[in-house]
Amino acid sequence: MRRLPTGLLFAMPALVVMTMLIAYPVVYTGILSVTDADGAFTGAENFRDVLAARVTPKAFQNTLWWVGGSIVFQIILGTATAILLNQKFPGRGIVRSIAVIPWVVPGIVAATTWAWMFHTEFGIINYMMTSSGVADAPIGWLTNRHTVMPAMIAINIWKLFPFVAIMVLAGLQSIPNDLYEAARVDGASFWDETWHVTLPQVRPVLIAVTLLLVIWALNHITTIYAITKGGPANLTLITPIQIFKLGFEQFQFNQAAALSVIFFTVAMVIVALYIRFLAQGGEIAK
Repeated sequence: MRRLPTGLLFAMPALVVMTMLIAYPVVYTGILSVTDADGAFTGAENFRDVLAARVTPKAFQNTLWWVGGSIVFQIILGTATAILLNQKFPGRGIVRSIAVIPWVVPGIVAATTWAWMFHTEFGIINYMMTSSGVADAPIGWLTNRHTVMPAMIAINIWKLFPFVAIMVLAGLQSIPNDLYEAARVDGASFWDETWHVTLPQVRPVLIAVTLLLVIWALNHITTIYAITKGGPANLTLITPIQIFKLGFEQFQFNQAAALSVIFFTVAMVIVALYIRFLAQGGEIAK
């Protein structure tokens, strides 16, 4: 009898756990998506039903807005914060510690706190705006169709921009000082150094961080569900919340599984295209 390689034996417990936690749920979700509540095979019926629902295109559109709006500003704000925190100034260690607080705060705690801050009547944001004369009347941040999704995106930006800042700050520490000294000799300003030295050097970090942010944003429901549950009038309904509601509120597990398969496929295509684009540009090799 042929013995298994020693390395495989050591890896076997991890492989078993991964199979139980990942492979089995994925396969079972696929089975649910093509069957009905009695387990009978229905083919693509569940897929047709979820795609025909009027709320599905709206949820996809909201998801694109949610992911795109969050990531763009998370990258910009996080990178700017990292560059500032990389400068030498008194109390830099304390400021760095304070900057990561939004990231370490539990998601449900952050969502509840922001929900009260955005409250129309009792929120501190409206109080500050009306008392300072910026607004004549309280704004319904979580009820107005023009402000509710931007408010959700703003909370998500606040929550995750410290992660970008930490990762970029780590990349900044590895940039040789010789590059900055050479730039200063050539008369480069702070902005010239940032654009021509700092950003090109941290580009690999930004690429990896962007991929992580895309994956997290596509799967994140805590902020929106805790505050609006996808409302009002589905204005903040994103596909992950639609899946959750189908499965655990309406108990339509088969349709929820079908929508999960569709969403998973779309997400994998986006990630694959992103990785392929980077590979063609040589960014991965760098």
